[in-house]
Amino acid sequence: MLPDLFGDFYSEVIRGIDRQARLNKYQTLLSSSHASSHDVLQAGRAMLGRIDGLIMMAPDENTIDIVERIRRRVPVVLLNPRGEVPRCHRVAVQNYEGARAATEHLLSLGHRRIALIAGPEGNVDAEERHRGFRDSLADAGLDPEAALVVPGDFSEMAGYEAALRILGHQPRPSAVFACNDAMAVGLLSAVGRAGKRVPEDLAVVGFDNIDIAEYLNPALTTVHVDACNLGRHAVDLMLSTIEAEGPVPPVLERMPAVLTIRRSCGAHLSQEETNSSGDENAARFRQ
Repeated sequence: MLPDLFGDFYSEVIRGIDRQARLNKYQTLLSSSHASSHDVLQAGRAMLGRIDGLIMMAPDENTIDIVERIRRRVPVVLLNPRGEVPRCHRVAVQNYEGARAATEHLLSLGHRRIALIAGPEGNVDAEERHRGFRDSLADAGLDPEAALVVPGDFSEMAGYEAALRILGHQPRPSAVFACNDAMAVGLLSAVGRAGKRVPEDLAVVGFDNIDIAEYLNPALTTVHVDACNLGRHAVDLMLSTIEAEGPVPPVLERMPAVLTIRRSCGAHLSQEETNSSGDENAARFRQ
């Protein structure tokens, strides 16, 4: 059960789950909750009696209580949960660490006015990425409260609309960290239509490393998350519970989030400037 079945990230999670389940002679039933506690409860009721276990992404605090009810009937493995749920295995992406890597990379390129396109309110992935962004600014001696934070919902349209606000802001940020790649895609489109250049006028970093990221123009610097492997690990934890003869102590597996540097952040411009000047200190963006 996932919040949505649409989009590159969810498709990869589903692919990992289905592939690993089939390898072990299990079939997969899919349902979406749309981050609604009512939908989660209804889907759970419909599935009970037809399933051996439930893999569930429950990133919103309103759905965590319902997990407890479902867990009394079947084993549950949680993807990116807000916190610990008794007797539930968990697989979580290192959202905080990935966001820090993205922000610190922009800081290392000389950016001091970095905007954030945030994710949905109440979403734990978005909150952890926002927290990593803020902490990185603070560690660099910058005031996180002064940074421009534009609300978003992980959609391309949210990124597009955020770009218009960022481009009109004074003083304009020199870099943007989008909390997922879909919003970064929308941002790139809006920046291009406004006649601005990435990364010359605005450096951009995303999060997820969806398949299209490396084929964009410019190719998107982003934080890589192996969503397929996330699904595979969830199935492995579920099978360990189903096949165990007795209670299994809950396990937390943390999936790495690794920065993948491409052209949208402008790192290549810094390198070219360094090579032409012979001075490493010149490899900073002029603000």
